Amino acid sequence: MSETSTRLKQTPAAVLFDLDGCLIDTAPDFHRVVNLQRERYQRAPLDYSQVRPVVSSGARALIGLSFGIDDSHHSYSEKRQELLDLYLEFIRVDSQLFEGLEAVIESIERKGIKWGIVTNKPRVYAEALLKAMEQDIQCGVLVCPDDVSRTKPDPEPLFLASQLLGVEPSACWYLGDHVRDIQAGNAAGMLTIATAYGYVDAGEDPAAWDADLCIHTPDELLGFLEALPHESGAPH
Repeated sequence: MSETSTRLKQTPAAVLFDLDGCLIDTAPDFHRVVNLQRERYQRAPLDYSQVRPVVSSGARALIGLSFGIDDSHHSYSEKRQELLDLYLEFIRVDSQLFEGLEAVIESIERKGIKWGIVTNKPRVYAEALLKAMEQDIQCGVLVCPDDVSRTKPDPEPLFLASQLLGVEPSACWYLGDHVRDIQAGNAAGMLTIATAYGYVDAGEDPAAWDADLCIHTPDELLGFLEALPHESGAPH
């Protein structure tokens, strides 16, 4: 039996998720605000298929897609802030848990496993999104770039999350839809799971990210969770 197979049969102390493209499908709202901004500049709307793969790469990538500029351009900072202001205004119109993840979270909680979110999304936006979704999810820890000196792919945010949850990093699973998530999780010694259902750039192969496991639907994760034994003291 491989080391990964062995670890997948052991109940983790915690399951940690990246946010956008892994736990919550935020692309529809980013698509909306990208096109609202483009409308202000008399630019034709972009197709959803153009915006979705870029979401996990953040505002810089979205501005690059929309206007063809980077942070060296004189108008970059203004356009980036304009986009982020629009996003905060429309932060949860259509954003939802990815299909199947509600059952995943229920399984995690039923088995007495701690869980949380480690994201490169700044706290003001992450907290606003989670507040809008608080009837759907309530995680045990949220770690954002504001909380650390080095962001993913550095493992510092994952070490902080495990510390705040009171668990060993090596006893955690970390899921993400970008290679930097897997790099961070591997560096932290966590079992890493690439979520191929997320915002993967065209031409990228999540199976090549050196994750311990690559899943294409949340149901695959649920299968592993449901096969785990209950933690002692956890509700059955």
